[in-house]
Parts: sequence; structure tokens; C-alpha cells
Amino acid sequence: MVGSAFLALGTQLQNRGVRLVARDLHAGTADYATRPSLRSLIRQSSWLLGTLLLALAVLLQLGSLAVAPLTVVQPIGAVALVFTAVLHARHSRTRMNGHTLRAVAICVGGIGVFVGVATTTTTSTIVTDRQLASVLVLLVLILIGLGVTAVAFRRRIAVSVPIVVAGVLFGFVATLAKILLDRAELVVAGGFDWSERGWLTGAALAGLILATGFGSYLVQVAHSTGPPDLVVAGLTVIDPLVGVTIGIMVLGEATSAPPWALIVFIVAGAVAALGVVDLARRHVPASAA
Repeated sequence: MVGSAFLALGTQLQNRGVRLVARDLHAGTADYATRPSLRSLIRQSSWLLGTLLLALAVLLQLGSLAVAPLTVVQPIGAVALVFTAVLHARHSRTRMNGHTLRAVAICVGGIGVFVGVATTTTTSTIVTDRQLASVLVLLVLILIGLGVTAVAFRRRIAVSVPIVVAGVLFGFVATLAKILLDRAELVVAGGFDWSERGWLTGAALAGLILATGFGSYLVQVAHSTGPPDLVVAGLTVIDPLVGVTIGIMVLGEATSAPPWALIVFIVAGAVAALGVVDLARRHVPASAA
């Protein structure tokens, strides 16, 4: 929950930093296609502070993944959009209207039911090499598919596409981070054979680094083309959806869950997603300035 608050505030600050740098970069020119460089961004205090808060959010998420299944940790991230709505209201000095409060209630209610049931019916499992290979192959196939789509429709890509792709990538980042944390525990316990399984673990680490880097770049692209609300909404819908799907379908975290729990997962997840979408649609972006 604390990490979700850091995610919301950090995203707001990063968006503000990117837009301030872009405004200064394009002052007096008609060229708005060039995006701010990393060198110019690290000189912007709000962008640096936002990056620090996002790093803290990642550390808190890793701490959560170390002690709980993906199906419990990932849905909680959707609460970040609720924090974003509150931050927007304070920044714009407006009151949250009935529609916004209803969307917040639906979002929190759906997440609460999902996490409550997941906490008692899902368990962290020891990921086999076959399961890890499946995750890596799936990541490669998705990257290839996204790359082909980007090339084929490069002139018609919507503003929301970068953040959707980033959400998919961060869903895999959370999954790979969970797997690597579990394997680190095996290493400490002396139950891991590097000679037979080290290369696959190394591939998982490489995939984690690449997905994190590419996803972070796409988030900055999204900041330069859209409001922070869109960034948070995309991440809080796509990231948990991907993470939970992999946790249930590939890692088998819900293998011991009763049939009624799976029905609750689907219904509660759909309710939470509807709340997030409704909140994002009704939420009027605050000015970056």
C-alpha cells in the first residue's frame, strides 16, 4: 500500500519534470517531436524526486513479493490510481465528485475482495525450470509481436500504446523478480545447483533488466505525450493483469484454490478493473505546471 502511494506521487512528479524540461527545450521553436534527454531530466529536481519515489516503490514491491504470491501483491498496485485521484484533487483544488468517489469505492472494493480471497487460497510455489522457460519464451514472443505491430502501424499508434506496452513489460518484471527472489532463497539454503540451472537463472536476470529498461523508457515517452493519470491508469490495469495471469496460469499459484475462489477472482478482478477504467475516464488531468 505504501509502495502504491509512492508510485502515484512519483509518477506525478516525473510527469511534471518531463513536461517542464520539454517546455524549456522547445521554447521559441516549432519542433515538439524531440523528447527530453536523460541528461536534461536529471537536472530537473521534480523528475529526480519522482524517480527516487518510484525506486522506493519498487523496493517495497520486491519486499512484498519475497513473502507473498504474485496473485496477492500485484492487485494491490491498483490502489495507486486512487492515490492519484486524491493528489489530482489537491493539486487542482477541486473536490472529488460523486462519480469519482463511486469509482474509487468500486476499485477498492474489488481489490479488497480479490486480495482477501487470494491471501487465503493461493500459495507461493517453487518455480520449475520448465515454468521459468515458459515465462521467458512468452516474454520473447510478446516482444516480437509488439515490435511487428509497432512497425506495421507506426503512423497510427495511439498515445496510450507506450504505457500499455510498459504495463505488459512490468507485469513480466514482477514475475521474473518473484522467481529470482525465490531462487535466491534456495541459494541461501544450499538447495540450488548452479551448474545445471544457472544459465536459465541468468537468462531470467537478463530478461528482467531488459524489460525494466525498455518499460522505463516507454513510461518516459508516455509522460511526454499524456497526463500522469494515463500513466498510472495503464500501469495499474495492465501490470497486475499480466502478473496475476502468469501467477495463476503458468506458476500455478492457484492450483490448490477451490473452484469458488477462481470465480471470485474473475468477478472481483473485473469489478476492480471497471472501477479503475471509470476513474481514469472521469478523472480530468491536472496541468503539469
